Amino acid sequence: MAEVPPEIRMRLHWSPRSPFARKVMLAAHELGLADRIERVRTVVRMTRPNPELLPDNPLSKIPTLVLADGTVLTDSVVICEYLDALAGGGILFPASGPERWTALARHALANGLLDILILWRNERDKPEDKRLPELLDSFALKTRTALDRLEREAPDLAATRFGIGHIALGCCLSYLDFRFPDLGWREGRPALAVWHEGFLARPSAQATEIVDE
Repeated sequence: MAEVPPEIRMRLHWSPRSPFARKVMLAAHELGLADRIERVRTVVRMTRPNPELLPDNPLSKIPTLVLADGTVLTDSVVICEYLDALAGGGILFPASGPERWTALARHALANGLLDILILWRNERDKPEDKRLPELLDSFALKTRTALDRLEREAPDLAATRFGIGHIALGCCLSYLDFRFPDLGWREGRPALAVWHEGFLARPSAQATEIVDE
């Protein structure tokens, strides 16, 4: 593969354990743009802002994409939509109509569930006497309810064109496998499990598998 000229490269603050950063790279692979992105391993913690990231993103969050002209894009869905536009538009993000709103609604549900899972993990990793049982119960209920809804929607997921909603949902379910293997989310949700197997078989998913390194 020919080397990409510096003027069309992008720099992505990224971690192999972040489902949000994975979403961006998975989209880049789907769009044929992965070779234009230089990944910069960036560690972020809620309690310790990363001083090297702060100049690009004052919120100290990943993913953060720095364009060749110095423009900075934050938030995974914003970055994914930029990449979609760069590739011609309307590929992962439908341009208009019910298809667009369905895709964005699916993305919002998956993104919201990821937020809950990260907060849940932070809470359960506290010393036992510092955990809030009512908060843990709330996270568990919301997660079960969201997964049950996705089980009902799985046939429609399989029947519609792969896009940003599918990417977010696939990354979310994979994060459950990575951080919450004890939940056994597939139990009682056969249609969603089958859909996720198809997601995992995609080259873009295999190229961006979450790893603990």
